[in-house]
This record gives sequence, structure tokens and C-alpha cells, in this order.
Amino acid sequence: MIDTTQTEIELDHESRRLSVTKPEERFDVQGDMSDDERVEKAMVNFAKDFGRVAATYMEACIHCGACAHACPFYEVSGNPRHTPIWKLEPFKQAYKREAGPLAFLYKTLNFKPKVTVDELKEWQELLYDTCTMCGRCTLICPMSIDIATLVGTARHAMFHAGLVPHELYTVTEKAQKEGSPLGATPSVFEDRIEWMGDEHEVEMNVNEDQADVLVLMSSIEIQKYPESMAATAKILNHMGKSWTFRTDGYEATNFGMLSGNTGWQRDMSMKVISAAEKIGAKLVILPECGHAYQALRWQGANMYGKPLPFKVQHISEFLADAVDSGALKLKTVNKSVAFHDPCQVSRRGGATPAPRKVLEALGLDLKEAESGGNLNFCCGGGGGVITIHRADSLRHGIMANKFRQLDATGAEMMVTSCSNCRQNFDESGEELNWGKDMNSLLELVAENLVEEGKR
Repeated sequence: MIDTTQTEIELDHESRRLSVTKPEERFDVQGDMSDDERVEKAMVNFAKDFGRVAATYMEACIHCGACAHACPFYEVSGNPRHTPIWKLEPFKQAYKREAGPLAFLYKTLNFKPKVTVDELKEWQELLYDTCTMCGRCTLICPMSIDIATLVGTARHAMFHAGLVPHELYTVTEKAQKEGSPLGATPSVFEDRIEWMGDEHEVEMNVNEDQADVLVLMSSIEIQKYPESMAATAKILNHMGKSWTFRTDGYEATNFGMLSGNTGWQRDMSMKVISAAEKIGAKLVILPECGHAYQALRWQGANMYGKPLPFKVQHISEFLADAVDSGALKLKTVNKSVAFHDPCQVSRRGGATPAPRKVLEALGLDLKEAESGGNLNFCCGGGGGVITIHRADSLRHGIMANKFRQLDATGAEMMVTSCSNCRQNFDESGEELNWGKDMNSLLELVAENLVEEGKR
């Protein structure tokens, strides 16, 4: 296992491969369990999540290797261990031994040996550090194996076994206890709202008893990009919407999902769902956050146990609909732009056209990057990876490739619709001396609203 906090790693900018020396092991554990107990818990929970679909995936792999070059981590490292399907090997071993049609033979004849704690040490890194669950491997797989979802399922077992990277576990635990992974508690949120309202001279609706629209924010936006709160308010007020922030349900991020704790994932989702029900919201608008879209739009009903009683939209979808309906008219921005698609919103979420409609309405000349749109190259920081320090060098290597793709477009402006991606661009850009800024689609819209009767 490579511990990038203790290892000398250099990126060859020609080959885009990592040169690694002096590897040192780092293995993070939670709880007081023996190695045997951890293995047992991991295997039991691997097997518990097996269903017909997962079983079909386990049997379908033809070992073609197509997923390897779809993976940004493999593309940077060139290490066969980073091939997406290899990240599921303990999952496959557990399936073959415990749940497959020939499990008795596999176990009796030891065709698939029992997973060891040493293997779990290796797979902690592979499941958490070298996978953002971006779904590019899923899209490219000729057998349609949803590797990204299987990695998420494997993380459930790792959490039960107390085998989560400590940074990711710490922020998840903080979110469960305090309501926010980054310290954006209700009082901090209210202070930020007041600050942004005063600074931008915009009316901020907070804790309304009834509203058609509940607006969520992510911790990253509250703490690092608070202008997004003012931008959202400005747009909704401009459109005359009945809307509100709620201090009892405002946090869009869901680290329960990223870490693999479905119980905590449910708790975090239910705070938002309950707040929306309380005010009779017809629509919940998600902020510029990729995994928040997955957590509520696509997994929220599973946590709730029935269909959600309101519509869920990512902010880019909301803006696209407003542009389409004529409810939102925008000034023309005479610039060329390259757009970074957030994986969980575009490829995994199906909202790829939405930001492009908004960019077109702004009169921007879109320069599509290599492998853009649904095939977009991941920024490397999603899925909780940006929290894990030993993954920093690999993540920076991925961003070097991303910078190269965006630079090749020759665009004057860089834009995205995910604050986590934006944070990764900012941090990696400083580390790698990129020299460019990643801009927010939401904030760009708020800056270019057309007042009635003007253009």
C-alpha cells in the first residue's frame, strides 16, 4: 500500500505516470476488534448486500480490461491494482465463497480463499483512495457492470468492519454529531446568511413556515464559497419564487453515503426530507454539489422508504428549466468557456444538457474538452477522496491531466457546477501552479440577470 503522505512521488508530465519510491504502509481502523473480527464483519456485510443484480455483475466480468483506461487513477499511475474491477476482488471472493451458485464447492475446495486482513488493508486504499465512484468505468464496460455502485456497496462492509480512512471517518462522524462535516452548524449557517445578505444587499429568506422551494447548501459553499448563498437568493428573488433556507434542514452533503454508513446516510437525508415536508415544499433545490445530487435525487427515496413528496433538482437543472421557460433572461457574455462536468450530476445523474443550456443562454462560446460531457474525465476529488491526505499525490496527478485537457480548448473562462470540484481545482491549481480560476455556473448566472425591460 502506498502512503502518499510518507512517500516520494513525482509526476512525469510527459507520460502522466507517477514515479513512486519508499512506500510506507498506513492502515486506518475504528473500534476495538481483532483482525479476525474485522474480516468476519466485512465478509458478512459484503454478502448481506448481494442481490440478483449484484450477483449478475459478479458473473458477467469477462476480464477485458476496458475499464482500466476509463479510470483516471489508472491513467495516472499505470498500476494494474488501480484497474476498477480489481477494486472489487474481496467482494468477488466473498460472493464466490458465500453467496454464489457454487459457493459450497468454492469454500470446500478453497477455489476462492478466505479474505485476509492483509487484503483488507490493501483494499481500504483501493476502495476509498483510488475511486471517486465517478462511473466512467461503468459507462465504458461492455457488460454494463455498474462498478461504481458496487464500490459504494463494498464501502458499506468496510464501514461495518471499522476500516475507513481516518480523515473520511472523522468528517462523517462530525456530520452525524453536529449536522455538518466542516463545522457549518446552524448558528454558523445563520451568521453566513446574514453576512452575505448584508454584503450583497439581497433579501435572504430563513426559516419560513411555508414555502414552495426549500434551498440546500453544502458545507463547502457555506464555509469556502458563501457567495453561492447570495447568488441563489438573488436568482430566486428575481424570479419571484416562494423559497427559504431552513436551519433544521440545510446541509446537502452526505458523508454517510461516501463513507459507507447507510444508517448515518439515512439520518442525514431525513433531516432534509423532514424540513421539506414541514414547510410543504414542492421542490428541493440542491446546490452545486455532485454527491449531494446522488444522495437525495437518486437515493433519497430509498432512505425515506417511499417516493419523495417533492421534486428534487440540481441547481443547474433548475436554471436550465428557467431559461427554457423564459422565466430567466440573461445578459450576453462574449467569452469562450470550457465546462467541467461533475461526474455525479452529468454522467451518473443524467443532467449533462442542463449546464450547456445555461451557457448558451449566457451567449458563451462553449469549447468542449477532450472526453467531455458524459465521458468527462473526473477531477479525482469526489467520493470523499479529497479528504484523504495519502491520496493527495494521485489526485494531483489526475488534476494535471484535467488541466491539460481544459488548457487544450483555448477557452478564456473555466466553469463548473460542483463546489467540491471547484475546491479541488483551487487546491490542486495552487499546488501545480495552474494559474487559472474555476468559476461557478450559479454565480455566473447571478451576475448576469436581465432586469425586466432591459437586455
